[in-house]
Amino acid sequence: MPQTSSGPVLQILASGLQRWIRSQCDSVDELNLALQGSAIELLRGRLKGVSLEARRVSFDQLPLMRVELQSGALKTVFRPGQPNQPVQLKDPFSIEGEVVLGGTDLNKALATDRWRWLADLLAEQLMGLTPLRSLAIDNDRLVLTADVITGKDPVQRSFSLSADRGTIRLNHCDAEGQFFLPMDESITIDDARLQGGQLVIKGNATVHP
Repeated sequence: MPQTSSGPVLQILASGLQRWIRSQCDSVDELNLALQGSAIELLRGRLKGVSLEARRVSFDQLPLMRVELQSGALKTVFRPGQPNQPVQLKDPFSIEGEVVLGGTDLNKALATDRWRWLADLLAEQLMGLTPLRSLAIDNDRLVLTADVITGKDPVQRSFSLSADRGTIRLNHCDAEGQFFLPMDESITIDDARLQGGQLVIKGNATVHP
C-alpha cells in the first residue's frame, strides 16, 4: 500500500489532503496516500502528483469496495498557519485509476432515494418495466429483476457490460439492443468488466477542488 511521504512539510500536506478527501466522501474506512514531489516544489506551489488507495468508501451514497487513483500535477497553496486547512488546492486537476463495486452493495445503493432514478432508468430502458426489484452480478453477467404490474412472476434478464464511447454500455445477452449509461461530462470510462460478483471500472476524470 502507498505510504505517506516523509518530511515534515510533506507530512503536513498529506494530512491536509487526507482531511480534504474524507470531507468529499460520506465515509472512508481505510485511506493511504503517497506524494510525488519534494518540499521545495510544494513551497513553490506545485506537486507532481498523489497516489491514493482506499477501501470501503462511500462517495455520494455509492459504496465502493476499493479505490486506486493517481492524480496529475497539482497546484497548491501551503498555509502552515492554518492547521485546519494547511494546504489549498488550486485549479482543476486530472485523476485516473480503478474503482471496484460489489454487486450486493450496488443493489442496496440503487434502492436508496439518491440512486432510485438510475434503477428505474435501467429497468425501463433495458426491460420496458418499472420499478427495478433487484440487481445482481453473476460471474460476467448483470442480472436485473423487475416486477410485473399484473402480479405475475417478476421478469429477469441478463446483460453483458463493457466500456464504450467514454461510458458503460450494457448489451442484452438474449436479444438485440443496448443502453449507454448517462455519465458526467468530466468522467471518461476506459474499461469496465464484471468478475467474481464485482463491477470493476477504470477511467479518468477532472476534479474541481
